[in-house]
Amino acid sequence: MPALTIPSEYGYVLGTTLASTVYLVFLATRVNKARSKAKVPLPYPYAEKAEAEADPLKHIFNCTQRAQQNTLEMWPIVTTLALVSGLTHPVLAASAHCVWLLGRVVFVAGYTTGKPQKRMYGVFGQMAMLPMLVAAISTVVHLLS
Repeated sequence: MPALTIPSEYGYVLGTTLASTVYLVFLATRVNKARSKAKVPLPYPYAEKAEAEADPLKHIFNCTQRAQQNTLEMWPIVTTLALVSGLTHPVLAASAHCVWLLGRVVFVAGYTTGKPQKRMYGVFGQMAMLPMLVAAISTVVHLLS
């Protein structure tokens, strides 16, 4: 098994990971503001369908909540791919992670307009997962050889 040496460029991977973590905090505050405006009490995660159809603020809250939830669903996968692939391909991993994060910003901006179809403009960020997946597999193969 080869020795593991962390390249100095791995700092870029840690930087994009930190940036995506900060973005999660931003999204949480955005959900809380939308919840407050829509008057959706805790512990309810969403406004009921009939309420959201009758009140645009409740609909926007649901869209904001869903945008954050989707980001939270993807974050551990993308972060794992970035951290693993970055061990041997740090510039590629950091670059792809940055593209994913930019895609998330566009995805959330579109979704939170209240028109969910606008989230699709941010789908390009999901494609950034593929090079990270290939690089992560390469890293694992390298470490096992």
